[in-house]
Amino acid sequence: MTTKPKARKFRIKRSAPSLGSAAAAQPANPQAAPPPQQQPRAATPQPPAAPAPQTGEVASAGQVAGENTIDAIRQEGLTGRQLRMARRVAQKHDLPATSDFDAVRLLRDKGIDPFQRSNMLELVVPQAGAEPHEGGAPDAFASLPATTGGAGAQQGKVQLPQTVPVKKQQLPSTEVSPAERRAAEIQNIQRDIGRRRRKKTGLLLVRLAFFVMLPTFLAGYYFYAIATPMYATKSEFLIIQNEGSGGAGPLGGLLPTQFATNSDSIAVQGFLQSKDAMLRLDRDVGFKSHFTQGWIDPIQRLSTDPTNEEAYKAYKKNIKIGYDPTEGMIRMEVAAADPTVSAEFSRQLIDYAEQRVNNLSAQKRDDQMRDAREGFERAEAERRAAQENLVRLQIQGSTLDPEGVIASLRTQIGQLETQIIEKRIELNSLLNNSRPNQSRVDGARGTLEILQAELATLNNKMTDVSQGENSLAELAANIQIAQADLAARDMMMQSALQQMEQARVEASRQVRYLTVAVEPIESEEPSYPRAFENTILAFLVFAGIYLMISLTASILREQVTN
Repeated sequence: MTTKPKARKFRIKRSAPSLGSAAAAQPANPQAAPPPQQQPRAATPQPPAAPAPQTGEVASAGQVAGENTIDAIRQEGLTGRQLRMARRVAQKHDLPATSDFDAVRLLRDKGIDPFQRSNMLELVVPQAGAEPHEGGAPDAFASLPATTGGAGAQQGKVQLPQTVPVKKQQLPSTEVSPAERRAAEIQNIQRDIGRRRRKKTGLLLVRLAFFVMLPTFLAGYYFYAIATPMYATKSEFLIIQNEGSGGAGPLGGLLPTQFATNSDSIAVQGFLQSKDAMLRLDRDVGFKSHFTQGWIDPIQRLSTDPTNEEAYKAYKKNIKIGYDPTEGMIRMEVAAADPTVSAEFSRQLIDYAEQRVNNLSAQKRDDQMRDAREGFERAEAERRAAQENLVRLQIQGSTLDPEGVIASLRTQIGQLETQIIEKRIELNSLLNNSRPNQSRVDGARGTLEILQAELATLNNKMTDVSQGENSLAELAANIQIAQADLAARDMMMQSALQQMEQARVEASRQVRYLTVAVEPIESEEPSYPRAFENTILAFLVFAGIYLMISLTASILREQVTN
């Protein structure tokens, strides 16, 4: 929106003067648009020669006052919306407005405020016979100027904007509408909430910086700048059993090797992680002396004369051993400040593990073989005693086979009895003849007598060897007992021999071998500390601790408040 310069008091016009138009340009309300102030003329010396007279028409005072009023309205800085509203109101009142500013001037001359919202209701004209307030807003006609009687008095509220003196100091009104007051209070509450939120956010950032960021920074500084690099040596080994043992047990051929040696692997793992292994390592290669060197950082360095407990803590920190039961593999990682020392530590620990594997099975194998060997030796001694007893009995009766002698006598007696029966039959046959041959009868009778005499001799001999303390019958019985005892001792010796052989097989099956799958090799680059991973881990740990403490404090505060 542009403003025109203030019009002068006298202006020359090209058109002919018109008294009617000059009269119409007079303001209806002189108080609404005061006449322009007269500029005092300065006392200036008159030129010696008067200027030439100007020809043309001179604007009247009313026209000049109207233009000055329009210029004043233009300087008020009215918005486009207010100007459009004034043009619409002027059209409703049938005012000949040539522009938006002229519409504002004409409405003010009529005593109508074009920017008051109640003016639209005040434009409603009451019908004939209606009361002044009927059909319109309250006091809608109270502010209209009187047109009859020339009084021109105004009643009710003033619709005409009041002129404001320029030189007078203006102050804003202290009266605030409820909507503005409510908006101001909401704005104040929002500002207070934002201020408290910023304060709490700042305090939260300070706490996070102090309890999380600062410790994380210190931890990262230690890992990146102070921590001594550690060289790790990795090795893998497993424990296997003898494959040529056969199925000694009921499940000997069904269990896999890793399950058969599971207990031995766990025992070896426990031994390598024990204080005994640490003491042996310190005694052989100087574990304590390595970690007490001055160039190691204070956190990882041991004191000058560390105790076994302090050294054992460092041992568990730098030597990590894991066992995989599914594969039966033992994995070991040894860390030290020197790669050569780390590899030496790893080799020594593998030697200790091999010795421990041998000791684990040797005791059991020795016990089994000793018991089996003692049983066999005892059975062998008893069998030898039974054999000696049998030989002694055989020598004692001067007969190696008393049963054979008795059987021979029985055979001879049986044969003699058979011959005697035959001779008796023959003799009876001869005697049955009426005239027997005497020579044959005498021969048969003589042979019969001889056989009977021999039979009596054999019976006597049989009686002699079967009775008495040193008889062949008693000797034969003792020999039979000795032979039975010898047979029993033979069976016991065979059983002891089988047990010893089984114990030997079992001992061979229980033999364990430690096989190194990955040899310890010196590392060329340090494996620890892992600066980035450890710093992130420290941040997560400190953040978790802070979060836990904050939640606990919030819960306690809520409980105490309730």
